[in-house]
Amino acid sequence: MSAYILRRLLLIIPTMIGIMLITFIIVQFAPGGPVERMIAQLTGTDVAATARFSGGGSEVGGGRATMAPGDVSAPSKYRGAQGLDPEFIKSLEKQFGFDKPAPVRFGMLLWNYLRFDFGDSYFQDKSELALIKERMPVSISLGLWMTLITYLISIPLGIRKAVRDGSEFDVWTSTVIVIGYAVPGFLVAVFLIVVFAGGSFFQWFPLRGLTSDNWTELPWYGKVLDYLWHLVLPMIAMSLSAFATTAFLTKNSFLEEIRKQYVMTARAKGLTEHRVLYGHVFRNAMLIVIAGFPGAFIGAFFAGSLLIETIFSLEGLGLLSFDSIIGRDYPVVFATVYIFSLMGLFINLISDLTYAWVDPRIDFETREV
Repeated sequence: MSAYILRRLLLIIPTMIGIMLITFIIVQFAPGGPVERMIAQLTGTDVAATARFSGGGSEVGGGRATMAPGDVSAPSKYRGAQGLDPEFIKSLEKQFGFDKPAPVRFGMLLWNYLRFDFGDSYFQDKSELALIKERMPVSISLGLWMTLITYLISIPLGIRKAVRDGSEFDVWTSTVIVIGYAVPGFLVAVFLIVVFAGGSFFQWFPLRGLTSDNWTELPWYGKVLDYLWHLVLPMIAMSLSAFATTAFLTKNSFLEEIRKQYVMTARAKGLTEHRVLYGHVFRNAMLIVIAGFPGAFIGAFFAGSLLIETIFSLEGLGLLSFDSIIGRDYPVVFATVYIFSLMGLFINLISDLTYAWVDPRIDFETREV
């Protein structure tokens, strides 16, 4: 097992290089960029321009780049740069690191990220790690709670559906699950807000955030209850569509195992149905469910929470990544991709190790990576 773990760890290095290279290439060909965004803000053509960029200069990456008089008619490769001094454009390129060739910039990016030196955001005057640290609690809350709730409900439900396959219970629960899966999570979120968060009917739950304004003043048990109170609506909206995959996967896995010869033998020996299901069938049937855990967790932890974060005004990593892409804040984009991918690779490794823990018959030493 140690040799397999070592091979998987070594494989992470070229995998991460490939992921970052593809991301870097996409960014190079993407229209616009931080320099063009700054030019748009300086010329007043960007609706996101704020007082931070007012006056005779513009604060860029912690420094100041000031428009200087010069040749206002010189052509520029940046859209909207006509009328700006070419020296000023060069200073912007230097501030953002675009004065170096692309291969050099990519090499510097890899070297810095290898040392977990992610630098600073272009437009938020904070380091990437500080921004991610601020948003991490929200994403951890949404991802962990969604995964936990989904598995705690879907696995027992899937087992019961397998045991009562074809019954009335199996039919109506399948109908409810399919309907929940078909309805988009953001529509459920809007419905919950309208009905239960003061939209038109009741105001039983808060509309935004994970804590109340007076959260710091509450006793410890009050903080816990307040936190759970804020989680109710986002968790319902995120979890409804997630039940279907795990529940049906569990049901089909159990059905396949129940029909095998060893189950008939166990029953013939006089073992109770509970002992047969949870002592023999469970271990084998749950392997495929465990295999889907990393994908479910990563989806809930990152991508799956973007719309929910937006609707419920939750400042999480999904919303941070989206805003960074739209705002061409490339350091934040690269940092989030790097961290997300690295965590995903390690979680997949943990999933494989869990395979061996659940079923000791599995031997990864004889498997090619």
